[in-house]
Amino acid sequence: MGLKIPKINHPGATLIVPFLNKNEVVLLRQLRPVIKKYLYELPAGTLEKGELNLSCARRELVEETGYAGAKFIKLGYIYPVPGYSTEKIVIYKALNLKPAKRALEKDEIITLSVVTKEKVRHLFKTGKINDAKTICAFTLCGWL
Repeated sequence: MGLKIPKINHPGATLIVPFLNKNEVVLLRQLRPVIKKYLYELPAGTLEKGELNLSCARRELVEETGYAGAKFIKLGYIYPVPGYSTEKIVIYKALNLKPAKRALEKDEIITLSVVTKEKVRHLFKTGKINDAKTICAFTLCGWL
């Protein structure tokens, strides 16, 4: 008899590191009701049906931060929970940000902060950044 492995099929997602300049990024503090906590995170979201990764990154950046990026650089990708899900998160760096109309979804409770590399490292070292995808993205950028 074969081992039955539970699997969640996921459409994929993107995460964006939004750089205002070489030493400042936009960081979110988002309520995550499942764990009943606020987490420091970078903007991210799930692909809509038929949507390309870059299109998702552009959309999520505007929706969650109120900034549009003129240039996106793919940094890599991660499989956040390969033991039970097919989810793949593609990570981008967004540059040359311009203000745009923010459009949070009804269930999103998010506040924004502009933080420096030094502040990111402090938040991480003090255990305040513990979202895995955010840690991976900052590592790919050389910030951790």
